[in-house]
Amino acid sequence: MEKGTHMDRDDTTLRVLSTSDLAGLDISLADVVDTVEQAYRTLAAGRSDNPRKLTVKPDDGHSVSYAMLGRDGVRNVVAIKTSYKHGLHESRESQHYYTTLTIYDDVTGLPVAMMDCSRIGSLRTPAVSALLARECASPAAKTALVIGTGTQGRLALPFLLTTLPQLDRLLLSGTHPDGMAAVRAELARHFPDRDVEVVTDLAPAAREADVVVATAGAHTPAAVEAGWLRPGATAILVGHGLAPSTLHDADRVIATSEAQMRVTGTDMADADGNLPAVDVELPVVISGATKARTAPDQRIFAYNSGLVVTDIALGHRFAQLAAEQKLGTEVALWC
Repeated sequence: MEKGTHMDRDDTTLRVLSTSDLAGLDISLADVVDTVEQAYRTLAAGRSDNPRKLTVKPDDGHSVSYAMLGRDGVRNVVAIKTSYKHGLHESRESQHYYTTLTIYDDVTGLPVAMMDCSRIGSLRTPAVSALLARECASPAAKTALVIGTGTQGRLALPFLLTTLPQLDRLLLSGTHPDGMAAVRAELARHFPDRDVEVVTDLAPAAREADVVVATAGAHTPAAVEAGWLRPGATAILVGHGLAPSTLHDADRVIATSEAQMRVTGTDMADADGNLPAVDVELPVVISGATKARTAPDQRIFAYNSGLVVTDIALGHRFAQLAAEQKLGTEVALWC
């Protein structure tokens, strides 16, 4: 069992890990997937706690804030994550986004670290999509389509290939040249022998895809309809790019958390404001207690919303690596 990392400090200081501190840490895609998967297994076993997130959003919707508290029962740490995004009606370049994770060792009672959580999210989220794809995709899945070229879109394909190495055709739908170049660069960095096809007509691309991962921003015009999906297809929603019909007409609905889907997935509600029931949650599937897919031709909708236990596990892994490399700044916070 992994214990907390107290980093030989007293109870008056806190190690702060900046964006640049974390950027230099080398971690493999497989390590990220394994860390996230372990967090789900521990949660399903009842050894971790992941309460429902708290949300604050003004009436005009110009910002949104979240607070998430959790405990990892394998790593024996407690942590709180905060997330604040401002300018939701503005372009991505004009928005302000800040997210932090503060971790405490639940064995020693000492603080572990406070860190920028942006890299954790940029790795954790596509890793979760890749786990959803692994569990939900048809065994014959060969073609993947990623919609969007932002932070999540750029690592979606490398993570998909980590959990579904049998994929032999990779499609990308995007509108930002810099983003598409970044997707190609990330794919080349992790899988130099693979390439991606850029598609300009979304409907026929969706009809050919066995796995669709929608990561686009809120202002995207892209909206894959249920009727475009082939029998056996899996549609995974991370950001935007899927029409509500892909959820309401699905044969099976999988979510990382049904409770969180009902908080953050309201844009997928029907005309009466309703969301369909979730058939099974990903932690239960990961535990082996049940399967996500029960028939080859099922069209599956999967909703990827963050569970803080996965941020905690990955953040603690980063804290361990940072401690080994003596990265970060000690702040005398409580003296």
